Amino acid sequence: MIMIFSADKNWGIGKNNELLFHVSEDLRRFKEITTGKVVVMGYNTLMSLPKSKPLPNRVNIVLSRKQGLEIDGAHVCGGLDSLFEEIERYPEEDIFVIGGEEIYKLLTPYASKAYVTKFNAEGNADCFMENLDESPDWKLIETSEVFEDEKQGLEFTYNTYIHLEFDAVMV
Repeated sequence: MIMIFSADKNWGIGKNNELLFHVSEDLRRFKEITTGKVVVMGYNTLMSLPKSKPLPNRVNIVLSRKQGLEIDGAHVCGGLDSLFEEIERYPEEDIFVIGGEEIYKLLTPYASKAYVTKFNAEGNADCFMENLDESPDWKLIETSEVFEDEKQGLEFTYNTYIHLEFDAVMV
């Protein structure tokens, strides 16, 4: 499974259940990468999506502790066992973890790769991701050129990390 997220310079990933930065180019890239794939998210992330609906043209899996939860257009898993049973049906490289904070923390040990859009700005976040640059378990293998969203004056890069435990399999 692959994590995909954007982070500010402090590894903040969200505030008030919303993205820190809304940059069209980054959102377009997210859509290109995940369309036709499987996205795994928590219930709060689902609620933060447009119209609180599953993302179109993807298999949506929602991990939630809410008993009896049913969501039209999504598979609901009540825990890791049912999640792993569900994602077994799909190629590992087609499974993307898209948030939020609790889901990333829970699934980081199982992820082989991470696509991180790093913004050179502070977003006053209230949700954070582990700093992969400081983690002995993760290695940065690719960084894009610096892009700028001129409307908001935000500089950002696209970065790819690998989980060293999976290095031999995924590089």
